Amino acid sequence: MKKGLFNKKDIEPACLLCVHGKMAPDMKSILCIKKGLMRPESKCRHFEYDPLKRVPRRDPVLPALDPEDFKI
Repeated sequence: MKKGLFNKKDIEPACLLCVHGKMAPDMKSILCIKKGLMRPESKCRHFEYDPLKRVPRRDPVLPALDPEDFKI
């Protein structure tokens, strides 16, 4: 995979998106290999971005079009 494929500078570091973190069974915390139990929004110096953990934004809902929109 190319290094420039994902723009890592736009991604805010968070344990939720880290390679070392895994969601805990309570779904409110992250189990980190390096630091232990962490909050999802926290970060540490061991942060390594995992693009497969990111949830993409949804597409905006487009307004319904009327037939009058296409009349001249």
